[in-house]
Amino acid sequence: MSIGVRELSVLGEFKPFGLSVEDLDGKPLDDASSEHQYFLFHPEVAREGHGTASNLDFSSPCTPSEGDHEIFIRGNQIIWSSGPQVHKRYTSTKAVIMVCWCHMEGISDALLCVLQSDVLSIYGVSGEVVCIPIPSPIASIFPLPFGLLLQKSVDGNHRMSSLGSVLGATDISRFGKDFVRNYQISGQPFELVRENEVTVSSHLILKHPLEEPQATYIEERGKFVSMKDLEERTIWSSDVVPLMASYHRSKMQHSVWLVEIINRSEAEVAGIDVVAAELSTKQFSFRRIWQGKRAQYAANKVFLATDMDGVPVLCFLHADQKILLAIRLQIDEGYDDAPIDIKPQTSWIIPALSAASVNVTRPRVKVGRLPFNDIIVLGAENSLLLYSGKQCLCRFFLPNGSGRGILPMKHIARTTDMLYDLKITGLKDAVEGRINVIVNNGQIFRCSLRTNPTSSLATDCITAMAEGLHFTFYSHFASLLWGDHSHSEWEAFTGTIMRICSRFRAGTPKQYPSLAPHTAWDFLLDSNFHKCYLKQSFGHGISLKNFPSCNGVDHNDSQKLDKENERFYSQLLAGTLEFLHALYESLKLDNLRKQDVRQLVSLLNAMAASLGESNYVDHYVRDFPFLLAEGFPFQSCASPRTPPSIFQWIENCMQKGCYTSNMNNLPSLLFREKIFIVSWARKIVSFYSLLLGAEREGRKLSTGVHCEIASGSAKTREELTVLAMAGERFGRQQLDLLPLGVSLPLRHALDNCRESPPTDWPASAYVLVGREDLALASLRSLSKETESQSTTNLVSISVPYMLHLQPVSLPSSLAEINGLDSMKLEDLDSAHKSFEDGMEHIFNSSTQMRFGHDLRLNEVRRLLCSSRPVAMETSTNLSASDQDLQQHQLWNLAQRTTALPFGRGAFTLATTYALLTEALCVPKLILAGRLPAQQNATVNLDPSSRNISELRSWPEFHNGVASGLRLAPFEGKMSRTWIQYNKPEEPNFTHAGILLAFGLHGHLSALSMADVYRYLTQEHDITTVGMLLGMAASYRGTMHLEVSKMLYLHVPSRHQLSFPELELPTSLQSAALVAIGLLYEGSAHPFTMKILLGEIGRRSAGDNVLEREGYAVAAGYALGLVALGRGNDALGFVDRFVDRIFQYIGEKGVKNEKFSVVAQPAEDHVRILGQIVDGAHVNVDVTAPGGTIALALIFMKTESEEIVSRLRLPISHYDLQYVRPDFIMLRVIARNLIMWSNMQPSIIWIESQIPDFIRLAVLKLDGASSDDDEFDAEAIVQAYVNIVSGACISLGLKYAGTKSEEARELLYNYALYFLNEFKHIPAMANVLPKELLHYVDRGTSEICLHLIILSLSLVMAGSGHLQTFRLLRYLRGRGSTEGQINYGTQMAVSLAIGFLFLGGGMQTFSTGNSAVAALLITLYPRFPTGPNDNRCHLQALRHLYVIAAESRRLQTVDVDTGLPVYCPIEITIKETEHYAESSYCEVTPCILPERCVLKTVHICGPRYWPQVIQVIPEEKPWWRFEDKSDPFNGGILYVKRKVGSCSYEDDPIGCQSLLSRAMHKVFDMTDLDYANMRNSNNPVPDSYKMDQLVSTFSGDPSLIAFAQLCCDSWRSRSDPNFQEFCSQLIFECVSKDRPALLQIYLSLYALIESMWKQANNSHLIFEDSLFLSSIKLTLAYNESLVTGKLSSPIGSIVQCAFIQSVRKHIDEILTCSKSLSENFFNYLETGKWPDYQSDRGKSDAMFLSWYLLWYGIPSSHLVKSAVKNIKSKAPMSLSMVPLLQLLFPSTQTKGIFEINKFHYSS
Repeated sequence: MSIGVRELSVLGEFKPFGLSVEDLDGKPLDDASSEHQYFLFHPEVAREGHGTASNLDFSSPCTPSEGDHEIFIRGNQIIWSSGPQVHKRYTSTKAVIMVCWCHMEGISDALLCVLQSDVLSIYGVSGEVVCIPIPSPIASIFPLPFGLLLQKSVDGNHRMSSLGSVLGATDISRFGKDFVRNYQISGQPFELVRENEVTVSSHLILKHPLEEPQATYIEERGKFVSMKDLEERTIWSSDVVPLMASYHRSKMQHSVWLVEIINRSEAEVAGIDVVAAELSTKQFSFRRIWQGKRAQYAANKVFLATDMDGVPVLCFLHADQKILLAIRLQIDEGYDDAPIDIKPQTSWIIPALSAASVNVTRPRVKVGRLPFNDIIVLGAENSLLLYSGKQCLCRFFLPNGSGRGILPMKHIARTTDMLYDLKITGLKDAVEGRINVIVNNGQIFRCSLRTNPTSSLATDCITAMAEGLHFTFYSHFASLLWGDHSHSEWEAFTGTIMRICSRFRAGTPKQYPSLAPHTAWDFLLDSNFHKCYLKQSFGHGISLKNFPSCNGVDHNDSQKLDKENERFYSQLLAGTLEFLHALYESLKLDNLRKQDVRQLVSLLNAMAASLGESNYVDHYVRDFPFLLAEGFPFQSCASPRTPPSIFQWIENCMQKGCYTSNMNNLPSLLFREKIFIVSWARKIVSFYSLLLGAEREGRKLSTGVHCEIASGSAKTREELTVLAMAGERFGRQQLDLLPLGVSLPLRHALDNCRESPPTDWPASAYVLVGREDLALASLRSLSKETESQSTTNLVSISVPYMLHLQPVSLPSSLAEINGLDSMKLEDLDSAHKSFEDGMEHIFNSSTQMRFGHDLRLNEVRRLLCSSRPVAMETSTNLSASDQDLQQHQLWNLAQRTTALPFGRGAFTLATTYALLTEALCVPKLILAGRLPAQQNATVNLDPSSRNISELRSWPEFHNGVASGLRLAPFEGKMSRTWIQYNKPEEPNFTHAGILLAFGLHGHLSALSMADVYRYLTQEHDITTVGMLLGMAASYRGTMHLEVSKMLYLHVPSRHQLSFPELELPTSLQSAALVAIGLLYEGSAHPFTMKILLGEIGRRSAGDNVLEREGYAVAAGYALGLVALGRGNDALGFVDRFVDRIFQYIGEKGVKNEKFSVVAQPAEDHVRILGQIVDGAHVNVDVTAPGGTIALALIFMKTESEEIVSRLRLPISHYDLQYVRPDFIMLRVIARNLIMWSNMQPSIIWIESQIPDFIRLAVLKLDGASSDDDEFDAEAIVQAYVNIVSGACISLGLKYAGTKSEEARELLYNYALYFLNEFKHIPAMANVLPKELLHYVDRGTSEICLHLIILSLSLVMAGSGHLQTFRLLRYLRGRGSTEGQINYGTQMAVSLAIGFLFLGGGMQTFSTGNSAVAALLITLYPRFPTGPNDNRCHLQALRHLYVIAAESRRLQTVDVDTGLPVYCPIEITIKETEHYAESSYCEVTPCILPERCVLKTVHICGPRYWPQVIQVIPEEKPWWRFEDKSDPFNGGILYVKRKVGSCSYEDDPIGCQSLLSRAMHKVFDMTDLDYANMRNSNNPVPDSYKMDQLVSTFSGDPSLIAFAQLCCDSWRSRSDPNFQEFCSQLIFECVSKDRPALLQIYLSLYALIESMWKQANNSHLIFEDSLFLSSIKLTLAYNESLVTGKLSSPIGSIVQCAFIQSVRKHIDEILTCSKSLSENFFNYLETGKWPDYQSDRGKSDAMFLSWYLLWYGIPSSHLVKSAVKNIKSKAPMSLSMVPLLQLLFPSTQTKGIFEINKFHYSS
């Protein structure tokens, strides 16, 4: 058969885009500095990773091509452009050698890999750059599906100068002279052997930019060895399938390799060296699958193409031999994780000067992972031939008449002569169906091999035939198709089909005498079995060869040939009709393809008429009556087939279920796997199958179709249907494309699942059901790569007109929410707005919502501000004594100012983020005062009278801590460079505090140990303190070896005797001990515990002996932290260890000899001499606090009664003389921390803590005289207040962050009790003893008061409780005359204010072991007396509360607007030993309970869609930032507001949400009133504007636009019924939150109105009757709800009365035609339709088609056959109705009666 000839579509003369860009830049083209290179690629290459075929949607028209993209290289510059548009420019330091696109593991986007002489640069499409140094010379790079292949050079100077082609073709500038085809296939089993020379591998694979390149292995003699043959040069690789082609010059052979992955376990078993497990778990090997020997030179080009039957073909071009070698490959992709396997099959040779892979014949088809590519070949005679596999389809030539537009203007005069001389000499730059053609005069033309514009319908039809027909039939069809010379693709396709029809009709009339079959083969072809087989699967039986010529044969042979031709074309035409009809049924389900359906039905009608398929013709005429005017010749058929109808199948399913529906109504093409041309219909059928009860059998359903179902749980059929829609990527955008009747049941399923979908669904499923809030919450739990891919999927399934309403970026953290606010609360003091106080960022939308519109945050900011002079009240005229008084007052205020950073650090904790381009701003610490009475004159402290230097050391340190604590932790990793950027030239106290703050947030882990030692070598003690504690906090609980060595370096007692003596301050040693405790926290490390136990009783080697108590306390902290909560489990020598601690505490009966029981090394024996002893006894006054704290932390929450019994309180007056009162407080705290569960927030419990003799003595003192000499009243009361304070501290620690009302009220009343002794205020009446505090000194009572205040702030941490805040504000404002005001008490008040507003109200405290320990260290009940007082407690440890802080804040964000909103929630906490499981309500923003008790958080209330977050209570800390397992997304909970409700901010009490009242205000306005207002030119009141009203309750643009149209445009219409319908429609959609129903209601209304118009005017409005099938499905949906086929917990989403009115209207319309009855009986009798030539006939034909479709009347052929059978078997006297109902179950009752009437009339 001769091939066809086609013209090339010349797009223009080609010039690299990069040259045009250089022209625009002004760069001369003749730049001799370097040559340029380029390659073209499709824009999809630079987008996401390779998509699977399942993502293709052949039902929608293909999008127009965006044009070719180009990578242009000149020297060290790379330009990525498309035409004149430049996308990216890259400039490197050295010349570019090779460039290719590549996809790497774990990265969704494509990467541009650039090879240079000593570096490999990898560029991301969004601008990221990774530069990888190359240790050895690399010659070339090639893409693989999972990484980049690196080919080493033979030597350092030799490299391959080539570009890696995106499409897999790599040009090698070497040509051969000889080639003999010879290949071997090796597939023998192999073994893995050990290979140690992996470093000399010739080929490396880089699978991730941040990993090291990996060595590769090859199969050699059945074993794996390292691939180190440098002469095995790679010439091509595929980035889709793991294939690589190479050429070995010495062996003169080509090889094809399959890249395989060896799992790490297999590699280790085999002895292959593997890299570290944290970097890689895979190794790569090459297995040779083909080799061709005796090739003198490498192939010029290698590429992948596809054979006609879809089998991949690997092609090698040898230009010197003028041949193209093609090898068929069998690719077994396997399923799930099965490895891919590729085997070569046959091969053939095509004569070729040049060749390329193009995508022409089937542009939208994929074969597995590969596109269906053809081969374009430049033949030996410069002819351009198109091959599909080995079959040549057509020849292309340059058009003669179009050269004038191609050539430059100066050549136009001689164009005619030149065109005939042009010959094609070369091909290059093939992309899709476009290629560059090089002609003999040197010009290059960009040509398209497809006709422009392309036809999506023709492409779909060709694809349907290719996927459905047997290879033999499709091959013959393709030959005919490409032999057509039509300029339009659709014309070419229809012309080919009509030629097949004409050939079939030409062979049919010939009648030959009947001949008996001469052979068994002929008998088999004529058998009934063969005919039935052909009916079931056209073309899948035998493979018929092209029929031979009829010349020179006798009459019998000619008769046989004609019969074979008739059979061949009959099978071809029948198969084509079947598969194109399947496409037709699929396109009918897409509203946007109606024009394509109209074109296709004409062709199908002609084919059916040629085959004599009367039922098919009748089916098409019913859908499109205009086909009657075309009048195709009809061939009679003995047994016509019934055409499948998806609409009919859906209707049957809705009525009877999917099991009883007729599967013959589904096209057979839907049941085949990997057939994507009808994937649209397959998806719809699978959704209906699942919705109506089909069973799942893997990917296959019981109805026979395949379906991808997304992961997730499904308890109902509706939920399973939603998962199927998500798995098939079928979103709301696709749902809008369906006919209204088809989409209605699916919308019903979505609506049923909207209220409470399962919690494990993918995000796309949540978007489908309209729960974008759950979708975003689901996305946040994914990794970044998965999140970007899922976000793209969400966009693809969203409604297009809703996309622009989504916020540009939804907040992913509370910090982003804080940045959304534009309304900031201003400080009332406007005179100092320009001052930076470190709290200017605290006012944002989140804090505004947290605390409403009151001014408490302004007040907190004012109270904690230390960066402006403080106001002083003095007289106007000052005397000398007044000045002294002023200085004294200023000194007291300075004490308060220096304590403010403590509270400011807690107040601003983690409330902002670091700007890596700016230095950290630290507010000033201003100690001056201002005199408002003297125009704010400034007064400074007199340095001659006061030691101001002590106010400039530790206060500056705390100021730095407060500034550093502002920066939120865990926001990625803070840059090491930025930390060092903030390092001052000279060390100072402020930066020391910043280092501690960074460490508490975990940022110092970014520093290397070299950086740390640079800080230490500055020999600045405070900086060293900050660094030690900061590093330990950053590595808390890790026992990091290098950090541990650094810490022990600062503990002189652990130095070797030969170690030089160091002068280390005691404060520095104390910091080192606590840092050791933090580093080893919870480890119970025995040796560390032993060391720290000794340090409690050891005298510090520091210079300040007064700080030895602080050193012992620090050792006690450290010991307790190391064994935190471990109790007896942590002690290998329990008795000795605990006895020694009790000796430090001062327990009676513990002998000193027990010290010697523990074996001591020699050095330790020497060091023991440093023990703090006075004579033979331990100095308990120094060691007791540390020992008590250590016991409290070690046995915390262990409920150890033994320890508590030994840690007893005084039980007599005698015992009281030997225990200091402050030690009693520590013992009370320790006892309660051990007996954790016994603590109760009640006065009874606190009273139970007091020994009986003290309680009785206090009762005697209550109101009595103090002259009683029986006991020491002062000692009794001292013990009493310390015990009460210790119990309050214990309650504060247990109920920290809980906001317990009982604990708050109790502590508040005790605070008032103590305060009442200083100033009479209302307190607890008749409960606590009165007038006791005059037995106690003022300092003790003040300390107890402030300790209780601190405990109260712990309980109410982060709440901003107003009553507590008022108390704190009063205490802060007290003067020296009202109390003993010093630095320590001011520090306590400042901390308490900070705790109350912890993190701006976004943080609170935990009660975990670590948190309680940190809070105990922070609240240690010994306050400093001055800013530099570290005697009893290191001041830096007061900031360890950061460890206990947790961000349990919950903020709800409206998913549609991206703004924070108020929302009521219900919180459920688990059952404990003290209370049952309970629930309580909060309004967001709020703080959640701890993780150990939290069970559920439920969004409740009528305004937002409900959702439930389930949490498993665990004894774990709260989730850290960006923890993917965090169910609360870092404090963000997305909510979706219901349509018809206002937000709580706009409508707090719900008066505006009465939607019905508001609507009726609009709807009740009469048209007369409206007309009067328009005539009087009066503006319509806002209350009557429906669009404004709708926009208040809904942001859906379709509803708002419809409301505007209804108000403004349709008011002038004369149809009041339609206006009323629109009003009711808006109310229905808004009130029920179903905007999608607007389209359905309007469509039904418009269809009925148009049918009435056509019935009344006899004027054709419709060209088709497809809409009736859709309306019938709407009725079937309503019936399925009544019969229970569909579950309906919420009822029908469309009003049943409206659907019934639609049915009634259509029935009335069909009865108004006078000629309908006559035409109907004529149709049943003769099968003829009314004459379509006249207008009357057109109207009659349309009415008849409506009638037949509406009542489900079968074709006339089936009706006559049924009536005939009934007449032959049933007597005439009986009614035929029951029998007809059995035969035609889909026909309505009225239709049955009409057929029965026809029976009697005939």
